[in-house]
Amino acid sequence: MTLLVKNVRLETGYLYDQTFVTATDTNIFDVLMEEGKFIEIAKAIDAESAVVVDAKRQLLVPSFREMHTHIDKTYFGGEWKAPNPATEGIFTRLKEEATLLPKQLDMAEERAHAMVRHYIKNGHTHIRTHVNVDPQIETKHMEITKRVLESYEDQITYEIVAFPQHGVLRNGPEFLTILEKALQMGATHIGGVDPASMDRNSGEVIRTTFQLAEKYDVGIDIHLHDRNTLGEFEIQQILNEIEQRSFTNEVTISHAFAFADLPQQTLDNLIERMAANDVGVTTTVPIGAGPITIPVKYMYDRGVKVSFGHDSLIDHWSPFGSGDTIQKLNHFIQRFGYIDEWHIGKSLKYATGGITPLDEKGEQQWPKVGDAADALLVDAVSSAHLIARQCPISTVISKGNVIHEEEIELKGEFR
Repeated sequence: MTLLVKNVRLETGYLYDQTFVTATDTNIFDVLMEEGKFIEIAKAIDAESAVVVDAKRQLLVPSFREMHTHIDKTYFGGEWKAPNPATEGIFTRLKEEATLLPKQLDMAEERAHAMVRHYIKNGHTHIRTHVNVDPQIETKHMEITKRVLESYEDQITYEIVAFPQHGVLRNGPEFLTILEKALQMGATHIGGVDPASMDRNSGEVIRTTFQLAEKYDVGIDIHLHDRNTLGEFEIQQILNEIEQRSFTNEVTISHAFAFADLPQQTLDNLIERMAANDVGVTTTVPIGAGPITIPVKYMYDRGVKVSFGHDSLIDHWSPFGSGDTIQKLNHFIQRFGYIDEWHIGKSLKYATGGITPLDEKGEQQWPKVGDAADALLVDAVSSAHLIARQCPISTVISKGNVIHEEEIELKGEFR
């Protein structure tokens, strides 16, 4: 299919007052897409066979990538239910899951569909979902999740993390057979959670995780909530395995709360080693008691790729997830006190896989001919405006096709 988007606003540079950015400069273009790529960007384009969308001077920005969610276990799309108090921390939730997840199997597929549709509506063209693999449901959630995501292959890309939520070793050696079956079913990553706290044997869990990742040629994405020096120790163990094995597949640490409360020199040393081994971090930018928000920009500027995720929308763990990444970015800039055009606009990269329309110096770098045609039309005049004022999305484009659109009141710079 050929798609022609006319009268679309693109960011072209920064406006300065001496040394600091005061605004983002934009111009109106036509943009032509074909076979999932941008093929022409010009002031005026004619393409007789193209499907034409009039952007009405809306801004084009890169689409979002949801890098941490759980579409397999959710209340989303069902009746309201707040979580129960976690009197035993994470182990309260594991006890709940032993009975709750088997009961939810009949509705899990319908709710997963509802979540994917919600993510698409909110501008996401890629989803990484963690999928429970545990002694109670074994690989049933993998079967459901694969079936759901495969039905959206013409709209989005996705990754599936085989996630041993209930631990790797504590469930006995027979559980490894179940975990391997999940990897054989097409998981792109193997996960894990707090190996020191959960299994009380972080070294063996991490070694086993890497062995399985090598055996099935998959990436790794480990939930790590352990704080301070315990969390740092586990991260160092992960880095040891990468270096000793010369492991080259993707490694991500989700949450990574230890980065929030380490002494400065320890933090800097760990960040340097993370960057050297190309280990990424995904955060939900949590809001709550204690210093649990990791230093996102500080880490990114020093070479650690940081991305955002929502974790859950609503489930037995949390009632707060929205699936609205514009809102997530807004929470982020408020949390760190970013109020200027440059800092707000550059924050877009945490939601797009590092892509922003302008580079650090204001040179236009997206979209370019040959780039993947995954984009959003938003009623905003710059990336900073989009994030600060939480401007709405009218059109979601994936692989050069419109996959969602809705009528919105266009207010432009006055929103």
